[in-house]
Amino acid sequence: MAERKRQFVTDELVEAALQLLAQRGFHAVTVDDIVAAAGVSRRTFFRYFASKEDVVVQFLAGMGTAIVEALAARPVDEPPSVALRHAAWVPVAACADHSDRALPVVRLIMQTPALRARYLERQTQWRVGLATELATRLGLDPEGDLYPTMAAGMTLTAIDAVLQRWQAGDEKDRLADLTERAMAIIAPALDAPVTPAGRRRTPPTVRIRGE
Repeated sequence: MAERKRQFVTDELVEAALQLLAQRGFHAVTVDDIVAAAGVSRRTFFRYFASKEDVVVQFLAGMGTAIVEALAARPVDEPPSVALRHAAWVPVAACADHSDRALPVVRLIMQTPALRARYLERQTQWRVGLATELATRLGLDPEGDLYPTMAAGMTLTAIDAVLQRWQAGDEKDRLADLTERAMAIIAPALDAPVTPAGRRRTPPTVRIRGE
């Protein structure tokens, strides 16, 4: 019951905030405006959120969890680029399926510096979880090996680039196509040989031109 109540209040605050922000813009809306629209007190608001930025970013809060869970569900023998492409598509597909609601929020986050900063903070947290899952799949040390963190970072950067392009409003850019293109760009790096404590093939030595 407590969890259901918490989810209900969270949803009410998020919905109230998004409606007001869509009407007035980010800087014109205050916490008092949001709590009045949601019918709760300021005390209740700050029990659930630290700021109005957090209310908006909550819309994308499940993205990191969705990526990790989707990756964990992929076959263990699948190439990293394929597994990560499928995992990346899960949260992006949620935006595609609810584009009428998602697009204004994504646009607000990407175009408002304060929201963009909070979104990037969330990405840092997601990267840790994604890197840990990648390390587990590949038998790597998440702290000692570079690959899990770098692969997780590339994947999240690809998703960020997709959302950035999508929110720009070019109708010819479909989320599915953008995601395929973005993940194809980083696929060679994701599938490059990895050397975990000498157990796998060493990548070729990079030669500087002129040596």
